[in-house]
Amino acid sequence: IKQSGTDKTLQPNWTQIFRGETVTLRCDIQGGGDTDWVYNFYKQGFYSDTNPEYRICPVYTSHTGSYTCMGVKGNKESITSDAVQLTVSYQSKAVLSISPQWMNPGDSVTLNCEVKESSTGWRFSWYKTVPYRAGLPSLLDKSYSVEPLSGYGTTEESYTLSPAGPTDTGGYVCRAVRGDPVYYTDYSEPQFLWSGVSLRISPNRTQHFTSKSLSLTCDLKGNSTGWRLMRYTETGVKSGCSPNWGSITGSTCTITSTDTWDSGVYWCESGSGQYSNAVNITVSGGDVILESPVHPVTEGDSVTLLCTHRNQPHTNPKADFYKDGVLISNENTGEMTIPTVSKSDEGFYKCKSDQIESPESWVTSVFFYVVLELYYDYIVFKTVVVSNLSCSDNIILEAPTAP
Repeated sequence: IKQSGTDKTLQPNWTQIFRGETVTLRCDIQGGGDTDWVYNFYKQGFYSDTNPEYRICPVYTSHTGSYTCMGVKGNKESITSDAVQLTVSYQSKAVLSISPQWMNPGDSVTLNCEVKESSTGWRFSWYKTVPYRAGLPSLLDKSYSVEPLSGYGTTEESYTLSPAGPTDTGGYVCRAVRGDPVYYTDYSEPQFLWSGVSLRISPNRTQHFTSKSLSLTCDLKGNSTGWRLMRYTETGVKSGCSPNWGSITGSTCTITSTDTWDSGVYWCESGSGQYSNAVNITVSGGDVILESPVHPVTEGDSVTLLCTHRNQPHTNPKADFYKDGVLISNENTGEMTIPTVSKSDEGFYKCKSDQIESPESWVTSVFFYVVLELYYDYIVFKTVVVSNLSCSDNIILEAPTAP
C-alpha cells in the first residue's frame, strides 16, 4: 500500500560540495506522522534507518549521484521522493588577490579572497607569511609558515590594510571555512605586497653586452630620498653607487662601460628595511643576447623574446629559441612571442643565431623574493636579497670569522 507524499532535502543546500565536508539527507513523510517509520535512502543499493536523516561525514567524490528516499511503516509504503542530485568536487581552493600589489606609504591595500566555483556559506581567514618554522601553521609545501592577522575571521571576502606601512610588505595567504563540523579549504597560493619603490633598468632588459652603458634608477613616484642601490655579484654585496663601478646622478646610477663582473642581482633598499623588486642582470662578452622582460610577466599577458646581435642591434636575424635546453621555435624575424603566458611557460630561455648562443635567462610569471638575515653572536652582518630562484639553484652563504 503506497500512501503519503515524500520530500527529500539536502543539507546544507549548497550548489557545490567538496570532499571532506559533511552532508545530511533528510526524508520527510508528508501527512504520515513522525513515528514508527523506517526510512530507506537509495543511490546504488539502499540505507535503512528509523532516523529520517542520513548523514555522510566526511563526504567523498564516490558519494556523487542521485538520491531518493521512501518510508516504510508496517505494510505501508510512502511514495518515492523526487531525486536529489549530490555532486562532490575533489578539493576546494581559496584564491587571494591584492590591490594594489605595489604600494606607497599611506596607501589603502585590499586583500580579496574567494573560493572558485563556490560562494555560499564561507568565512574567510587572513594570514601573513613568515619563514618556515616547525610547529607553526604552514603551507603544504613548507615554503612558508603563516601567522593570522588580527580580526582575521569574517564573512566578508575582503580585508583592508589601512593605512599600509613599511611593515606590511611581504607575503599573504587566505583560506575559507564553513559547515559544522568545520571544513577548511587549503591555503591560497601566496601573493606579495611590495613597496612602491621599483628598480628601473635602461636599456630595459636582463641581458646586456659588455662595453655598453647601463642605468639603474630607484623610483618612488619621483621621490627616492633615503633609498640606495644595492648589488650582489661574485665579489659580494655592494651598497650605494660606488665610484669604482658606477656614477650617481640624482637617484640614477650609471655604469658607463659594462663588464662581465657587473653581472649580478640589483635592488633598492631603504634605511628602514624596505626592498624594491630585485633584477638579475647578465653582462655578456659574446655577440648574441636574449632580450627578455626585466620583471615577472602577468599570467594571461603576451611576452616577446628578441635575439639581438652585438654588431647588428637594429636588425632581426633568423634565430632558434630554446626553453630549458629544448628547441621550441625557429623564427625568421629573430623574435618569438608567447601570446598568453601561463605557469607552464616558466623556464630558462636562450636563443641561437649564426651558430652563436646567447646566455640563458629565467622567464617567470611568479616573482620569488627571499630575504635572508645572517646572524653571528647577535650581530647582524648583512641582509641578502635573492630573486627568481629555480629549484636547482644553490645558495652559499659565508659568514665572517668571529672576532
